[in-house]
Amino acid sequence: MFKQMESAGLQDLHFWQDPATGLQAIIAIHDTFRGPAIGGCRFISYSDTAAAVTDAIRLAKGMSYKAALAGLPHGGGKAVLIKPERLYNRDILMQDFGRFVDSLGGRYITAMDSGTQISDMDNIALSTHYVTCTTDMGDPSVSTAQGVFAGIRASVMFKLGIADLQGIHVAIQGLGHVGYAVAELLNNAGARLSVSDIDPAKVTMAEQELGATGISPEQIYDVDADVFCPCGLGAILTPNTIDRLNVSIIAGSANNQLTDDQSGDLLHQRGILYAPDYLINSGGLIFVALQHARHHQQVIHQKVLGIHDALLELYKHAQSENRPTNLIADQRAEAIIHRASLKPHQVA
Repeated sequence: MFKQMESAGLQDLHFWQDPATGLQAIIAIHDTFRGPAIGGCRFISYSDTAAAVTDAIRLAKGMSYKAALAGLPHGGGKAVLIKPERLYNRDILMQDFGRFVDSLGGRYITAMDSGTQISDMDNIALSTHYVTCTTDMGDPSVSTAQGVFAGIRASVMFKLGIADLQGIHVAIQGLGHVGYAVAELLNNAGARLSVSDIDPAKVTMAEQELGATGISPEQIYDVDADVFCPCGLGAILTPNTIDRLNVSIIAGSANNQLTDDQSGDLLHQRGILYAPDYLINSGGLIFVALQHARHHQQVIHQKVLGIHDALLELYKHAQSENRPTNLIADQRAEAIIHRASLKPHQVA
């Protein structure tokens, strides 16, 4: 486990178990050089504890990179709550998780993620102040979707030389809160949509409300489109799936889309423009961090829209060096974090 932490550059890893509530939770803190670690808490099933630990560590690192490139005064952290197999009281379990967060004394600020919702954040807030996305703060998925939409516009402009999305064909994988919101924004902009989800009801809704074409989850990689927009879980860009893609651009909200750096190399070799996930999907983190700091909504919105220009500048840099976009983004984030590590810092 320590080798895994060292490889990811993780500062610390915390575990909490309470048989009374059924809570089994892990908090990974990647760094606190720029400020308290911030990142969502997942509440999903895992095959085993090792898988949950790996997920927490990978996601925490991604949050650090995301916060660094977004210019936020935070490091990255992530929590995973292993969904109990036995009967449990969700409200009490979340309150218990709040005590876990509070025990870290402000080193980690939690937020919504896969499997959690605003009511969960309200329950967590009964036990700690180090939480965002509560009822009085709002849902970050709207900002995530707006950032992804801005990123798709930037990607289409850079790769295809087209200033608007009218008639652009986008294949969306995953129609959760963010994925469906992205689909709505794209539809309003005149894009043509092919969509897939493991829940057939969501596909049917997109067909009826947005005029989308439903595609089976197994065939979404084979769609002949301009943009592939992954909005589900991560690690979906493998040598096999990349070989099947028939698109010019990959730009979506899913975290950790690449299985490894070699996948980024393969995309580069195929001439597929890749929007690094932790840059294009940073709208939610921007919302969470600035809401927690009580910034005005207009300030938050303008910073989210800035994802458009940030991606354009990154693409130009990658093009000038003829290198994969993910490597350029990684090096930029790592340089920011390294500079911060050399200065005195206070995390809480």
